[in-house]
Amino acid sequence: MELKRVVVTGLGVLTPLGDSVDKLWKGLLNGVSGADQITHFDTSKFKTTFACEVKNYDPKEHFDRKELRKYDPYAQFAMIAADQAIVDSGMNLESVDKRRIGVIWAAGIGGLATLETEVVGFGRGDGTPRFNPFFIPKMIADIAAGNISIKYGFMGPNFATVSACASSANALVDSFNYIRLGKADMFVSGGSEAAITKVGIGGFNAMHAISTRNDDPKTGSRPFDKDRDGFVLGEGGCALIFEELEHALNRGARIYAEVAGCGITGDAYHMTSPHPDGLGAQLAMQQALDDAELQPGDIDHINTHGTSTPLGDIAEPKAIVTLFGEHAYKININSTKSMTGHLLGAAGAIEAIAALLAVKHDIVPPTINHFTDDPEIDNNLNFTYHKAHERVINAALTNTFGFGGHNASIIFKKFTDK
Repeated sequence: MELKRVVVTGLGVLTPLGDSVDKLWKGLLNGVSGADQITHFDTSKFKTTFACEVKNYDPKEHFDRKELRKYDPYAQFAMIAADQAIVDSGMNLESVDKRRIGVIWAAGIGGLATLETEVVGFGRGDGTPRFNPFFIPKMIADIAAGNISIKYGFMGPNFATVSACASSANALVDSFNYIRLGKADMFVSGGSEAAITKVGIGGFNAMHAISTRNDDPKTGSRPFDKDRDGFVLGEGGCALIFEELEHALNRGARIYAEVAGCGITGDAYHMTSPHPDGLGAQLAMQQALDDAELQPGDIDHINTHGTSTPLGDIAEPKAIVTLFGEHAYKININSTKSMTGHLLGAAGAIEAIAALLAVKHDIVPPTINHFTDDPEIDNNLNFTYHKAHERVINAALTNTFGFGGHNASIIFKKFTDK
């Protein structure tokens, strides 16, 4: 069976750097930090008081009262990003075969704000179970995929992927595989997260996972820096339209890039820590290269997982050097989390967008907030510190890893008709 080719034909975002792809891309190229003091709740009793929130967001500008009763913020972000991507793709909703269009959407956590509100409210009562009838359907991690499908009538494969911070990368991998196996023509795929809540911040504080650099939030996310002290929590939604090549060409769609290959592995090591030598990451990248029928020397750019955590930022560069050898030092490596923060279940999608736009525009966004080299990291690697770098990028790889040892790597390449 000959596998079909898959391309990206639409993008949509709601992020800490802006509510459009253009705003996100300009923010990334200009090295803008999306971190600031949290406005969602009173942080005076919390160890961390800052995060990368979506700015100037008013849900009433996007949804009516009836919809807001049904949509947790994570689902709101999903609907907005999906709407943008569908419009951007130029698909004619009156003529496409909706039986051949699917939705695979990711969330690492799902409706955390809804869960927090309902459980805290119940706890303040006398024990009598009083819950909002929308509590469960607002909270569950698959409901965003369901809501997108319902709104547009897309009847293809429809489900959610949950693999912690690798969730939306896994959603993209699944979409890629379903299309190239001929099971669908198009997918709305990506992820969303809205975990900047009391429970979210408090929970990550308890496990010492997030930065407490409250006096300097703009530089809180410091991937690969010696003084990094954890990731900065982000929120938002990011959607991509994956489409079978001939289907895209037949309708005259604009093509951003081709999806070349992917790899998914497990560390089989620890509940939250990566393998110290990055063995699972290395295997995922190797699988992606094999799947794309590319050699290590064909990769020009890697958007790393690069979370600004003590262990992860050591393991991933080790894996890169081990796999790519001398060519590793010719690759422009970066971490866009230095600007967007860590969007958890949406991290893979926002970084996939950054990687494929780097391929399209031949420019690599910077890694910001680097002050001191870490002697445990190979600092001969080109981490693209401080400034965007223009270069020809024929192929880019993006890595996303999650608690539980989940690893996903995706390669995008310039589209050609060969």
